Amino acid sequence: MIIPVIPLLSTHYGASPFQAGLLMSIYSLMQFIFSPFWGKLSDKFGRRPILMYCLLGEMISYLVLAWARSLELIFFARFLTGFFGASISTASAYISDITTKEERSKGMALIGAAFGLGFLFGPALGGGLTAYAETLSSDINFISGFSSYGVAFLCLLTFIFAFFNLKETLDTSKPVEVKKQSRFNLIAQYLKTPVVGPVILTFGMSSLSMSLMEATLVLFMKEKFGWGIKEVSFGFAYIGICIVLTQGFLVRRLIPKIGERNMLRIGLACMIIGMAGIAFAEHLWMMAIVQTFLAVGNGFTNPSILGSVSLLIPAEEQGAALGTTQSLSALGRVIGPALGGLVFTSLSISSPFIISALMLTSAFAVILSIFQQLPNSGQSKTEVANAE
Repeated sequence: MIIPVIPLLSTHYGASPFQAGLLMSIYSLMQFIFSPFWGKLSDKFGRRPILMYCLLGEMISYLVLAWARSLELIFFARFLTGFFGASISTASAYISDITTKEERSKGMALIGAAFGLGFLFGPALGGGLTAYAETLSSDINFISGFSSYGVAFLCLLTFIFAFFNLKETLDTSKPVEVKKQSRFNLIAQYLKTPVVGPVILTFGMSSLSMSLMEATLVLFMKEKFGWGIKEVSFGFAYIGICIVLTQGFLVRRLIPKIGERNMLRIGLACMIIGMAGIAFAEHLWMMAIVQTFLAVGNGFTNPSILGSVSLLIPAEEQGAALGTTQSLSALGRVIGPALGGLVFTSLSISSPFIISALMLTSAFAVILSIFQQLPNSGQSKTEVANAE
């Protein structure tokens, strides 16, 4: 909902294009820094209080954004939203608490489906609220802040719903020692862990490749096919629909048949085809096909990775491990837009997608090297017997 508003709001207060880009990146930077923080706290104090606290924090941060009357305050608001939004690691840990090993990856897919719905409806809703605000007032401050009030209200509704319906899933009666480690030491610890490390690294590489694509696809479509904002909006809506259908429907039905391992392998292969296909597509119908491969592949890959990490880590470390995984993913989203813009300008308009395909190919090779060691709890015993 905020994506359409940030450029309007930042340029009104004198932001350069680079500063407007930083406003988008700072959210991911805060997720990189604080995802393990919230995850570890939830391991000690429980999932419910952390999620409730962060929902209130997000509501306040969007009110700050609505009230912002300077570029500095807008940056501060984005800092706060990223800080509290880093609780995605706690949400992932919550899912791991309430699902069996067989259902773990399917549970993680629900988070992806929720993000897909947000990706589909959020920008349209935010843009719609901004357009409605223009009919109520000509004050640019009121117009730019109107959708932020809408997001704050949604956070409040979610908090109220959670207060009455969200149950604690962790036994907090047993003391859990939260080790004080720097962010990079924690990442290094998990990256050195056999099997877990390569899986987390694959998640980071996948996120980096996707952020490279997202940062340059609009420019690519404009230059190669003459697309404008309207056409690109429909294109992203199509990707959102693919993500929702993949993670909300296909993943939950295919994991019992083929298991996490095969789904991850298929997902990465589809992403490679999709990313390379964008670089070489010469017609719009070709773009539609390769974008479908990319969206479905991403929808297969993410829940498989998160489910695998959760299954490989002890119960008392779920928050920290999933927080580190999300943190590395956020780091990819911080680096990706800057790197994508750089190679798009300095090399060629196809270079971001070729580089992304090469990174995904490397990740695919990593997964193949540990394939037999990956968990496969989601595959039903009947399907396993049939495969044997």
